[in-house]
Amino acid sequence: MEAEITLGQSFMMWGVFFIVVPALLIADLFIFNKKDHVIGLEESLKMSGWYVGFGLLFGLYVWWNMGDDHALDYYTAFVIEKSLSLDNLFVITVIFTTFKVPKEYQHRVLVWGIIGVIFMRGIMIGAGAAIVHQFHEVLLLFAAILIFTGIKMLMMKSHEDDVENLEDKIYIKFLKKHINFTTELHGHDFWVKKRVSETSEKMAWFATPLLLALCVVEITDLMFAFDSIPAVLAITTEPYVVYTSNIFAILGLRALFFAVENLLSRFILMKYALSIVLIFIGGKVFINEYFFHIPPAISLAVTLFVLLAGMVFSVLITSNIDEEEKIEEQ
Repeated sequence: MEAEITLGQSFMMWGVFFIVVPALLIADLFIFNKKDHVIGLEESLKMSGWYVGFGLLFGLYVWWNMGDDHALDYYTAFVIEKSLSLDNLFVITVIFTTFKVPKEYQHRVLVWGIIGVIFMRGIMIGAGAAIVHQFHEVLLLFAAILIFTGIKMLMMKSHEDDVENLEDKIYIKFLKKHINFTTELHGHDFWVKKRVSETSEKMAWFATPLLLALCVVEITDLMFAFDSIPAVLAITTEPYVVYTSNIFAILGLRALFFAVENLLSRFILMKYALSIVLIFIGGKVFINEYFFHIPPAISLAVTLFVLLAGMVFSVLITSNIDEEEKIEEQ
């Protein structure tokens, strides 16, 4: 007798995912990175390779159980989510700088942040997929939003202006108003028990700036999800594919944060490449609806080609700029 079906797939398939991901996080946080330390380039690349490898292998698991088209949709969503999250990495860098989070504690914040992402993305993807299945026209609305977002990205100013005055954001003021925060860090702890005041013997729990940084990272991810989830739903409305590709992409990207945080400025053309991909994915929905079906293999090929072209030309251009600056200095 077949296993009971929920959210599109069997309990067994969901069970495999919810065993693999927590196991990866537990190994990361409590085995490989048990002691707080600064993560260097080599270790960051190894961690990222570990997560990306599992993400790619999980695509084969999707292929084995769900077939070619769903596997191709998984890989397309995986690549798009990872690319869209590059901007998120830049904002995370600003958050850590603003709240003066030492490098040895940054990995702890990001890993615990993943736990929040798993729950938030699950709720948003489940709701989005249910709405699309109930009201098919909503998918066309998502597609229109993607096209608009892609065009907007072509003319968008730098994110630096948006995060310049991070501490003035309404949600940060709200958090500080409703939660008691210490002014200093207490090791890697998010909460600490201390006296209410110097003259009082009463003890109370206080949040540390590390928890504030974690909350802001989570809120930032929530904001970015409003762009990335419609993009993935425009590729496929299968909840299992959307959710698993999202989580595995975020896992690998946050591990890569420590390797690319100083290289993000080199990807100067990625914004334009991403905008083209979003316009293509949004346009594909309308083409599929009113003209002809674009195979998942074509979607994956176009996505990979545009993003790789953006990366390659970004590196070439910034390399030429670096060489010209060196010549000028001489």
